[in-house]
Amino acid sequence: MKKGVITSLVFLLGIFFMVGTVMAATCKLEISLLNQDPYPAIPGDYVKVVFEIDGLENPDCGVVTFGIKEEYPIYLDPNVKNPITINSGTYQRNYGSFYLAPYKLRVDENALDGENPIEVYYSISIGSTNSVKEFNITVKDTRADFEVNVKDYDYNTKKLTFEILNIEKTDVEALTIEIPKQENIEVKGANRVVIGDLDSNEYTTANFEAVLPKGETEIKLNIIYTDSINVRREMQKIVNFDSSYFLDRNSDKKSQPYWLYILIIAVVAWFVWRKIKKKRREEERKKKKGMM
Repeated sequence: MKKGVITSLVFLLGIFFMVGTVMAATCKLEISLLNQDPYPAIPGDYVKVVFEIDGLENPDCGVVTFGIKEEYPIYLDPNVKNPITINSGTYQRNYGSFYLAPYKLRVDENALDGENPIEVYYSISIGSTNSVKEFNITVKDTRADFEVNVKDYDYNTKKLTFEILNIEKTDVEALTIEIPKQENIEVKGANRVVIGDLDSNEYTTANFEAVLPKGETEIKLNIIYTDSINVRREMQKIVNFDSSYFLDRNSDKKSQPYWLYILIIAVVAWFVWRKIKKKRREEERKKKKGMM
């Protein structure tokens, strides 16, 4: 009796397996990556991707499971549902037989430039193990970085000059330097200067009128620019300022008014010449009177 029950169970399991195998064979899913935004992706930022799952009109697929493997260089936020499940065979005639699966992924800040592989996995509910497919996410670091220093400061005119060097491989547009309000510097006039374009490994200057204390201090700067994919970005830099480098310079000393000395000498010489000439005329008159 027991042997017959076991035999029946094995027979049923075999039939179930064969049916599942046949159904799995008739269910053919095609997975493709439709879109990546932005393109290329930026390290340390988000990228939106859309996958297309085609073939879901076939009810033999049952419940389809689809997910993304979280591996370097992409990660999912904790509240994102992964994997997702989709009921097949629910699509109507004249409508698409595909499903769009959008994801918002975080790109590792150390992701390398170029093609970075990511893997998705999917399966059907009957007679199928996970299938894996690999796609590429294109990454390029379009963020710029800058070296900034105080090139010059004149305590007489209050003219402050910054020197800005683009130290990254990316060119930038609409570069703007801003001095936000802070205790250790008082800006007179505009606190923002639009510089324009700045290519990689090139430098430029930005001039402000500001009151700076004597001694050592720090200046906070906001640097705003547009990167190579037309994204407006902003970063902050701390610039060290030491007044000892800008005090008691020869260029700061008032030049001697030599022109004034020359003018005085010329005026004195003119008066002396006039006096001498006048004296000679008087002497000539006296001589003429004596002769008469």
